[in-house]
This record gives sequence, C-alpha cells and structure tokens, in this order.
Amino acid sequence: MASSKRDVLQASVWRVAASGPADVSGVEALFVAGLKPETVVAILGKTEGNGCVNDFTRGYATASFEAFFARLGVEAPCLVMSGGTEGALSPHWTVFAREAVTDATDTKDEPSLAIGAARTPHLPFHHLGRREQVLLVAQGVRAAMADAGIDDHKDVHFVQIKCPLLTLARIGEADAAGETVATRDTLKSMGLSRGASALGVAVALDEIDARDITDEVVGARLDLFSRCASTSAGVELTDHEIIVLGMSKTWRGPFAIDHAVMANAIDTAPVRAAQARLPETARLAAVLAKAEPDPSGMVRGRRHTMLDDSDIAGTRHARAFVGGVLAGVFGMTDLYVSGGAEHQGPPGGGPVAIIVERETIGKKES
Repeated sequence: MASSKRDVLQASVWRVAASGPADVSGVEALFVAGLKPETVVAILGKTEGNGCVNDFTRGYATASFEAFFARLGVEAPCLVMSGGTEGALSPHWTVFAREAVTDATDTKDEPSLAIGAARTPHLPFHHLGRREQVLLVAQGVRAAMADAGIDDHKDVHFVQIKCPLLTLARIGEADAAGETVATRDTLKSMGLSRGASALGVAVALDEIDARDITDEVVGARLDLFSRCASTSAGVELTDHEIIVLGMSKTWRGPFAIDHAVMANAIDTAPVRAAQARLPETARLAAVLAKAEPDPSGMVRGRRHTMLDDSDIAGTRHARAFVGGVLAGVFGMTDLYVSGGAEHQGPPGGGPVAIIVERETIGKKES
C-alpha cells in the first residue's frame, strides 16, 4: 500500500558568530544559502554589554535585526537579546526556524524538536514583580505551547522569556497614574521581573500552583522555582517575548533537545547525564543556560565573593564562572549563558538545555 502524505512541521537551529551587536551578516549568509527569512521564529543573542539596566547592546542588536528584517519585507521574529559575555563567552546569535515539510504518515513517530512563540500584552509597570505579572506570563507560556503544538507540559524542556524592567521614566509614569511600583531600584526591578516571569513558567507547566503565588513570594520564596525557565530582563520592551522549546511526535527533523538542572555553579553531573541521553554521534547545535551567584554566599561549603564585589555585578561574575564550567564540558565558548536565575532552578543553580542535530543535513554553523 502506498504511503499517504501529510504536511508536518520541522525545526532547525543555527549558531552564528557575531563581531558586534549590529553584525547581522552571519544571519544574512544563512538566507543567501537558502534559509527562508519568513521561517525564522526567534533569534537569541549574546551581546557584549554589561547585562545591566544601561546595557544598550541589547537594544542595538534588536534594532539592527528589526531593520534587517524590514529591508527584507518580513516581520521580525522574537528577538531575545541577553547582554554579557564575560570571561571567554563568545558573542553570537542562535537562530530558530520552522517550516512545513511533507512526510509519510506511516513513518516512525520519533519525537523531534518543537518550537512555539508568543507575546503578552503590555505589562502595566505597577504589576512588574507581582502576582499579575506571574499570571500574565503563565497565559503567554500556554499560548506558546499551543503554537508549538505541545499539549503535555512534560514535553517542554526550555522556556526563554524576555521581560521588561523599570526605568525612572516608567516609575514616574506609574506615579502619575497613582500607582505604586514594587521597587524604585531599577537594577532590583530586573531581578523581580525575571523572577515573576520564571514563576509564570512554573505555573504554566504545573510546577507550582497559582494559588501559592502572592506578591510577597516573588524574589523571596526561592524554594519555588521552574526547572525549565530562562528569563532575561531588558529596557527594550514593555511586554514579554516567550519561546517554548520541547519535543513532539507531531514534528519531524533531526533536531532534539534535553535539559538538566544544575544544583550549583559547578554541578556538571546532571548536565553530562542530559548530554548522555542524546545520541552520542549527534552534532551539538546549541547550549542554553542560566547562572546566578548563590545567594547563600557559598558554593559547596566554600565562600564566594560574587555578591560582595561593588565594582562588578554578581550576575556578571556568575555568567563568566558558569560559562567557563560549561565551556569545559562542551568544548565551546559560544554558549547562551544568561545571568540572574531568580526562581529559575534552585538557588545558586539553574536550568541547562542542550540541542543537538541527530544527523547531518548540511553545514549549520558559521
């Protein structure tokens, strides 16, 4: 009997070097080589700024890509820029694309990488870092899961979110409206926004009951966390960009993802175990990770000074340290290591996602 055919989705992932936050040439080369711009779902970037409130490399990169896609006559995909390439981390872009392919219905139902994306409405500034932000993000994560065609939260391996932060102008806007913001410290607002967004992921994935979420737990109840969330705050948006990465039997293609949760900054055993669950001969496509200085001031019983340094923010120390640890595991420096892991894994640890290509279908790196 002849096999019937159907259209299914197939994901692809590229890791592209960047000479600076405005360098879109590597992505342009992918398009010249045949990748269709309209199939790009998201671009995750590591830019060489300080990763703090005044890191303009994130906005510069976002504006550069928006202008680039506009020149192509294509709406820009989700652009999640994470500032900070401390240590030997290499600035780069990770490009995620998906397109429909024709597949036989009687082929083996082997799960493949699935990608979904969503954006939330604008977040009122007085809701940042509070329960309202958690619930808004949870709704957005569910929408991104639906976009990926993932029904079971157990099939989700990584949720990347770009969330807003407070500036003095935004605080002033809330004041003028008669509202009170969660903090008037703009740097602290980054952590509160990251934390609330991560709790939103946990609620959406049934890791935490929404009834346990109050304003007071955000940034305080560190025993509440998601094992899949990665959130990054920036001044370049006032909503949330959400990307869900998981596995689905309804998708086709060679790409696969697994994840682990580091209990602390040098906890490589679960990362190596996740890597071992993937095919040994697979090509490494991308590594996505979270990092933070352990709030206890200790790493496996030894004191660290990341939180005592008044010259360099602790998140910058953590990115460099965890980046070095993971570079030693994977043998590469173009890792997407994002600092600030509030409610993203246990205190001092964080999720790590590994994406591989199970069979080579062409050159994917540049």
